[in-house]
Amino acid sequence: MAASFHIRSNSLPSTSHPLTSEVDEHLSRLSYSQSAFTSSINGLQDLHDSVDKMLQLPLVQQALSQSHQKKLVDELINGSLRNLDICSIAQNALLQIKESVQEIQSVLRRRRGDETELSRETRKYLASRKVVKKAIHKALQNFKVMENKCSSQINDEHVSKLKEVEAVTFDAFESILSLISGPRTPSKLSGLVSKVIRPKRIACEEDKTEMNEFEKVDATLSTHKTIKSGNIFVLQDQLKELECCIQDLEEGIESLSRRLIKARVSLLNILNN
Repeated sequence: MAASFHIRSNSLPSTSHPLTSEVDEHLSRLSYSQSAFTSSINGLQDLHDSVDKMLQLPLVQQALSQSHQKKLVDELINGSLRNLDICSIAQNALLQIKESVQEIQSVLRRRRGDETELSRETRKYLASRKVVKKAIHKALQNFKVMENKCSSQINDEHVSKLKEVEAVTFDAFESILSLISGPRTPSKLSGLVSKVIRPKRIACEEDKTEMNEFEKVDATLSTHKTIKSGNIFVLQDQLKELECCIQDLEEGIESLSRRLIKARVSLLNILNN
């Protein structure tokens, strides 16, 4: 699955308010290049903060409230719901995996935890991972079918910018889900999430052969019968890294979720006024 941004761009006259130009600048920083993803979680947060300020501008509210814009604003509202849905799926998947990780860590910390107990928790973890992967793959297929394409030509720069923001945000969430579910495809997904979600804790390398934290734990636990006392420390380190990764993802997604809800409320208020 490719992780290209489905950006809808139009060559529109530029009489922009400074805040509109600010949104444009953030979009430019987050745009996809062939060499690497240059986005970061802070960049996405800054983008949505600028969108929130832009939606408070009287000139933007007036433009979006025009009767001929109603259908496009409806599409933006539907797009915001789709992004919130995929956000919720990611949050639930991470919570389920985190709980399984903590169960295994608890077994490893107990001095009396033996191979039988570890094997039992490992089987539960791998079974949970299968459920999560299946749910994510099904959700991504459904979202692709329901992709929020523009029904008509956009001739308003504010709507155009908001559609770009919607597309970039959806692709970020899609990439996060692909990272969680694995396995990776040659689409630089790990590079995207490294830079979007964890710029401080994960080296932003484009090596496609390097496994991410989810894959490392999956690989180790899939061969848990061969885990000896010395390898227990390796597993503990991998689980700790995965837990840190999940925490970063949860914090980033929660932050974006709050901003998505705020933007959706603003759009609904504009539509109803």
